[in-house]
Amino acid sequence: MSTKLARRCLPVAALLVAVTVAACGSSSGGAAPSGSAAPASAGTTASAGATAGASTGRTPDGTLDVLVTNDDGVGSAGIDAVAHALAALPNTSVHVVAPAANQSGTGGKTSGGQVSHEETTTTSGLKATAVSGYPADAVHVALDELGLKPDLVVSGVNEGQNLGPVVNLSGTVGAARAAAQRGIPALAVSEGLGDTYDYSPAVTQVLAWVSAHRTGLLAAPAAGGRPASEAGGAATALTVANLNVPNCFAGGKVRGLREVASEATLADMSAVLKAQSCTATDTPQDEVGAFNAGFATLTTVPARPPA
Repeated sequence: MSTKLARRCLPVAALLVAVTVAACGSSSGGAAPSGSAAPASAGTTASAGATAGASTGRTPDGTLDVLVTNDDGVGSAGIDAVAHALAALPNTSVHVVAPAANQSGTGGKTSGGQVSHEETTTTSGLKATAVSGYPADAVHVALDELGLKPDLVVSGVNEGQNLGPVVNLSGTVGAARAAAQRGIPALAVSEGLGDTYDYSPAVTQVLAWVSAHRTGLLAAPAAGGRPASEAGGAATALTVANLNVPNCFAGGKVRGLREVASEATLADMSAVLKAQSCTATDTPQDEVGAFNAGFATLTTVPARPPA
């Protein structure tokens, strides 16, 4: 593990002792997208025309309303990359609401009261709202204070993988879970740790996922962000789609997408933090193995972590 990786993650020894590990996050730095990776499916090229802005509910013209959030902070490169790409899709409205500062590893924590928020921009100038709280707080502010009614919440792109054994401590997944608990479909997106970051492969996977699910998202009754208790308990059955995309800075490209079961436990916890090999030739069937062998992995996790 490089000095940079060691600085950004908990020590492996601590992971082994704790059994569960904290999700790896980032500062607001990172490289802007500079290339492309083989998409998981076709038909995902973004086209210009849509603008990022506030979403107040489903519109009759088939517009998909997307709330973008994260745990790395509103100034991170990953959130800027995915928000730009989604806003460029036809008939797609995007609003960015995210923590004002890095809140990596905070899981589904909330502040337990009202938190402040203010208008700001992402690193490239997209309008956004900065929330002085946790990732889950950002989702609640978007729904309760700003009155947004998204068809989908995308949380990410996080700097650092959030695989099965660490999802309960991931702020990226925590924000997505906060949305799912309110009856809103949610996708958590993370890119593997590396010496450098190119978010375009992760963005490509997000666009493929949105393309594949767009019709269903628009056909489903709008949840309106009601708590599960007010929605007849239906929201408690929802799950979060958890997408992890390898970091291929050392060579190669993402080898494709594997839909696999989430690994709640792992015999060798250090495998969660291994550098991915995008030039590997083996084809593991497990989540962590497939990810480390260069495959993007898509799993589902429950909207509420186990008690």
